[in-house]
Amino acid sequence: MTSLIDSGDVLLDIRDGVADLRMNRPDAANGMTVGLLRALYDALMACHRRSDLRALVISGNGRHFSGGGDVKDFASHGEALPEHLREVTSWLQISVSAMIRLPAPVVARVQGFAAGGGGFGLVCAADFVVAGESARFLPAATNVGMAPDAGTTVTLSRIVGLRQAMRIILTNPRLTAKDAYELGLVTEVVPDGELEQRAEELARTLAAGAPRAIAATKRLLWDGVGRSVEDALPDEARTVSELSGSADAREGLAAVLEHRAPVFTGR
Repeated sequence: MTSLIDSGDVLLDIRDGVADLRMNRPDAANGMTVGLLRALYDALMACHRRSDLRALVISGNGRHFSGGGDVKDFASHGEALPEHLREVTSWLQISVSAMIRLPAPVVARVQGFAAGGGGFGLVCAADFVVAGESARFLPAATNVGMAPDAGTTVTLSRIVGLRQAMRIILTNPRLTAKDAYELGLVTEVVPDGELEQRAEELARTLAAGAPRAIAATKRLLWDGVGRSVEDALPDEARTVSELSGSADAREGLAAVLEHRAPVFTGR
């Protein structure tokens, strides 16, 4: 095994053509900050530079895949949050694009929560998703007065259909792994204790395939989505930044930190 990044917010190893990328803020549910997202992008670009890469497994250390944006970090910026989120979403956007455009297929290994752009959005941008049976999926953006990002406004509707995407994004149900599988959001569900092994098996199966054919087919499938994810990203980022400056967004973040239901006023 070759360790490409062995410390920091993201860790990256590669063995026999399969990369293991792990978000590494377990005490914060792998919540997304500028630091983590920059590290994620750097790790993905390191994968792009590996001509011997055949598959990538992306996961999160600790109990959760990712809880999404780091709410404490967001709330600490107060009225400067829109400017801060422009930087956050910029790093998230280019990371999503790097995942989608990586020639090697990407397998998301999901335990615990996959929420917000950092969790739910990366799941939608992966090529395969293996979930532990106790995993939960939640877009969450409108719960805090914001809009989805990470390309979710395109990817989710293509995966589950417009009606289901509208329901999931606007009402924010907490989807079980079984729910997500039945909707087509998840490729397969396995017992929690078998999650790591099964994701590795799938990655090894993909790595044994014809790399040029797999890369070309992956590109054709993503290009066939219609409006490309990259086309949607600037519009998403602009909307998220604008909404984050609203009173409702501040109320939504405060409600999360105070463990209460938000009271939105439309301001």
